[in-house]
Amino acid sequence: MGFIFKPVRWVLGQIIIFIDWVTRPKPIQRTEEAQKIIDSQTDNMVLYQFNQCPFCVKTRRQIHRLALNIEKRDARNDAKWNQELINDGGKYQVPCLKVTGNDGSVEWMYESSEINKFLNEKFQ
Repeated sequence: MGFIFKPVRWVLGQIIIFIDWVTRPKPIQRTEEAQKIIDSQTDNMVLYQFNQCPFCVKTRRQIHRLALNIEKRDARNDAKWNQELINDGGKYQVPCLKVTGNDGSVEWMYESSEINKFLNEKFQ
């Protein structure tokens, strides 16, 4: 029975990605100097995600809308990022935003709504 669900999930995932691409919001326009400041603030952020996950799509859309240059790591298809998410983040859940503080402290933020709220408050 599981062999039926895998192709169905794959097709649905492709549809989600296509709809995201077609309806992607326009990014915020900033001056070059303002964007450089934002880029320096996002250098310490990494998003662990799956390409076809609807909650990850929601978070990626927010990142795109806010014109943020946040590194994205595919935790499903890359064993290194998968293990880092589990070992360092504490659980296998995406999306997960890793934020490293200036003092070296690390915060692992889960839940697309919480991540989007954080990004919106910090970069809107």
